[in-house]
Amino acid sequence: MDWNGAMAARHSVRKYADEPLTEGKLEQLRSEMEACNAESGLDIRLVTDDPRAFSGLAAKMTGFSGKPAYFAMVGTDSDDLDETAGYYGERLVLFAQSIGLNTCWAATCSKKRTSESLKEGQRMVIGIAVGYGAEPGKPHKNRPLEEVMAGDSHPLWFLKGMEAVMLAPTALNRQRFRFSLDGDKVRAEAAGGKLSHIDLGIVKFHFEKGCGLEKVEWSRV
Repeated sequence: MDWNGAMAARHSVRKYADEPLTEGKLEQLRSEMEACNAESGLDIRLVTDDPRAFSGLAAKMTGFSGKPAYFAMVGTDSDDLDETAGYYGERLVLFAQSIGLNTCWAATCSKKRTSESLKEGQRMVIGIAVGYGAEPGKPHKNRPLEEVMAGDSHPLWFLKGMEAVMLAPTALNRQRFRFSLDGDKVRAEAAGGKLSHIDLGIVKFHFEKGCGLEKVEWSRV
């Protein structure tokens, strides 16, 4: 898969056409979702029959319209659940982009439908809208690179990773994270905030796919 192409092309979309996903698209999404679940231990669900998921006041205030399907990012509650949900959720986001669909990370997605089927100890972290966009979306604004990256001299692979990071969606486009090198390891830190650890998982996925290394060694914060 062309991860870099998907990262460059993908923008958040909040307005969706009233068109259900085809069986072919659903099959592709479910296959990738199950691969993510098997690898991560998450219990992500693809919800296609919840027309009220984006009908609340908060969703409308952020510009949502239409009745897209969504990924419910569910897992056993733990200290790293939000980051794991962000990492694998962004994998699904970029996969959806690669098969011609649009997406949006949506903290305003109603959790009511999913909460009725959660197992003991599970939590739904967030929803990700997925469907046919009524508009293509547009690039987000970026903070200056020096505000999200420590140090002055970096290898090319690190800079390529940061280029990919700057394409990543984050809560309110605040980009509240900071990257640095710790020897040969990469340190990524969340700057705080309610959704910051989801964002951290998202940007780490972008870094891994953008830097060109076979494996990224992450430094424990």
